[in-house]
Amino acid sequence: MSDLLKRLRGRGWRMTAQRRVVAEVLDGEHVHLTADEVLARATTRLPEISRATVYNALGELVTLGEVLEIADGRARRYDPNAHRPHQHLTCSVCGDIRDVHPAGDPLAALPASERYGFVVSGVEITYRGLCPTCAGT
Repeated sequence: MSDLLKRLRGRGWRMTAQRRVVAEVLDGEHVHLTADEVLARATTRLPEISRATVYNALGELVTLGEVLEIADGRARRYDPNAHRPHQHLTCSVCGDIRDVHPAGDPLAALPASERYGFVVSGVEITYRGLCPTCAGT
């Protein structure tokens, strides 16, 4: 059983066939699919699944905090690695996204004088560049 499915079962999320397929499609490392990509993959496993069901399941997973919603400027993408701290490396041309785990505390890079009295609860960093395919290497 996948990590995402285990987490959802542990939370008592009602596991219908449709919800299970959505969770299975999202499972894995470096998975950052759009809702349409989730739908396309889900319909190969369960042809009768509807667009509305996929969108509703994704919304519930985000609300539960089990999936992160990433706005990359093109389309919203869904990241199942919500419980493992990581940053993202994004290709500026094709939009490919990879999870990265840089060493150190990213919050340490923001000195207290630049926090303006905020109590910071999280940090999101996106590294941008060209993937090997788009860079032609």
